[in-house]
Amino acid sequence: MFGPGSILGILGGGQLARMLALAAAPLGIRTHIYAPEAELPAADCVAAVTRAAYDDAAALEGFARSVDVISCEFENVPAAALALLESLRPVRPGHQAFDVAQDRAAEKRFVEALGIRPAPWRTVDSLAELEAAIDVLGLPAILKTRRMGYDGKGQVRLDSAAQAADALAGTGDGTGLILEGFVRFSAEFSIIVARGPDGAEAHYPPVENVHEGGILRQSRVPARGISAAHLEAATAMTVRIADALDYVGVLACEWFAADDGPVFNEMAPRVHNSGHWTIEGAQTSQFAQHVRAVCGLPLGPVRLMAPEVVMDNLLGTERDDWARLLAEGGAVHLYGKRDAAPGRKMGHVTWLKDG
Repeated sequence: MFGPGSILGILGGGQLARMLALAAAPLGIRTHIYAPEAELPAADCVAAVTRAAYDDAAALEGFARSVDVISCEFENVPAAALALLESLRPVRPGHQAFDVAQDRAAEKRFVEALGIRPAPWRTVDSLAELEAAIDVLGLPAILKTRRMGYDGKGQVRLDSAAQAADALAGTGDGTGLILEGFVRFSAEFSIIVARGPDGAEAHYPPVENVHEGGILRQSRVPARGISAAHLEAATAMTVRIADALDYVGVLACEWFAADDGPVFNEMAPRVHNSGHWTIEGAQTSQFAQHVRAVCGLPLGPVRLMAPEVVMDNLLGTERDDWARLLAEGGAVHLYGKRDAAPGRKMGHVTWLKDG
């Protein structure tokens, strides 16, 4: 157990690390971030910063020896870095979760082995394989990179077989891809669970999500537009994933609500954008819960603090509406980023509603 006076190391220095640091402070836990980027939104809120590459073994070793336990704010930490860190300090969640989440094909095979249904898919490493996958899955379909895609990046929608060559050319060298068959669904939702080292679990209420262009625009709880049977089934399957990985920390899984039941979309082995509402909207935020879990502390209650909670992402120059949002009663969180590029997540606002 790592309590007051301990140091939590976080790989990554973005907004998730920033909010983790803010959640750790009331527990008397300091944070030390490790990241290579020049701009680190979390740096405003942490006790220490190591700016170094993820292949810098000496810097990784120095970082590990300066902290008590390590977690990650993003899933694409290189495997060699995780292996080195795990040899020196507890890393929670462990490398197994990252092995799965870093590769879309590995992720789909993993959930299928657990009896969980993802969207229909095929691996693609050439134009011939893409054409064969189209023949099997039909169109429309989504061509995705197996690694490093997020917020709609690294994916192309195909509506015609004539688009195949251009789509393949737009993904780099045309290898390391998957084609996903189109899933007809009525809503998108996420299930967020926390799991401690002792296997204790806490389940947040399911979250209904609205995406635009592959980017999350809004999350709301309760998820009133989705059947209770779908939500119960997806929660049970998310717990199955966490247990199979012997997971420690907060895990988010995204789902499609199809007519014949929930369809798995993807998992995030970390705190998640669709859980930001928990800062004001739940008795224990996902960030405080993750800190508790990875430090081996008791998990907190997840009771809703209002009949309805809505979170809106602030993208690009929407950040500049902060004063109006505050005046209207929103709980505004700005991430300290300088460049308000279109589609970039600059902050979020949460609304507690009477329902």
